[in-house]
Amino acid sequence: MKSALLLLGALAFAALPLRADEAKPANVKDVSVEEAEKLLKENPKTLVLDVRTADEYAKGHIPGAKNVDFFDDNFAKKVGALDPQTPVLVHCAAGNRSSQSLPFLKDKQVVYHLKDGFKAWEKGGKPVEGGAPK
Repeated sequence: MKSALLLLGALAFAALPLRADEAKPANVKDVSVEEAEKLLKENPKTLVLDVRTADEYAKGHIPGAKNVDFFDDNFAKKVGALDPQTPVLVHCAAGNRSSQSLPFLKDKQVVYHLKDGFKAWEKGGKPVEGGAPK
């Protein structure tokens, strides 16, 4: 019985991906706040895709960001309509929703994922539009 449990455990472990990022589409690169800021300066045509809610977006967002709420029933359709040739920097508040949105971006040529989200962007003192004046 003990051998069977060990074998089942080993098989279950072997079925897990070697790295957490293996589930990401091949066109996706995780970037830090500093890398994202540099990317936007070097390639201003990059689309910043903010997948937070409209309320979150209204409280403050990366300048020029396009808001498409991940929870919107038409999320896949709206994201699918984006130009596949335009690089995309996608983010949410902390990285969870934007991670979940990555499969919807698999047909885009290049996708950058702000892995720690808008909260890290704000904490890093990067430029923010909207929201209450500070």
